[in-house]
Amino acid sequence: MTTPFPQWQWGSPHSPLSKVADRFAATKAGSWVIRALTPLDRRLLERTGAKYTVLGPVGVPLILLTTTGRRSGQPRTQPLLYVHGGDTLYVIGSNFGQTRHPAWSANLLAEPRATVAIAGERIPVTAALVEGPAKEEIFQRFVDLVSAYSAYRGRTTRDLRIFALTKA
Repeated sequence: MTTPFPQWQWGSPHSPLSKVADRFAATKAGSWVIRALTPLDRRLLERTGAKYTVLGPVGVPLILLTTTGRRSGQPRTQPLLYVHGGDTLYVIGSNFGQTRHPAWSANLLAEPRATVAIAGERIPVTAALVEGPAKEEIFQRFVDLVSAYSAYRGRTTRDLRIFALTKA
């Protein structure tokens, strides 16, 4: 067994701010705002080792996932919420319920080696697509974390990709 990933989240998932942010994120306008803030959020997360976000202390666990661009071969970094599983982190390609899969998920399918920044650490990982019965259980953990994931799944007909990230 490998050592567990560190844990870090800024704020409490039970705070009034967190509850308002969760409801807002489930709306199309909220999804648009979060997507628009992503470049700024990425810069802040990079500077703080994935400890702080422009979205404030809403109590959700965030990582920076750096993949290799499948076409460019260049590093591509994306802030993502994750579900912690001890020695496994799970990420979901919800893309806020848009019709297309997020680019980072296609990058992981092409090259499963990546890096995560979490709690001030940079850790090499290997990604594996989650399939079968475990996928619905992990999806439910995302919904328990942020109920907006139900809205995201309801907005699209595509199957949301979930990846298990383990230390390389």
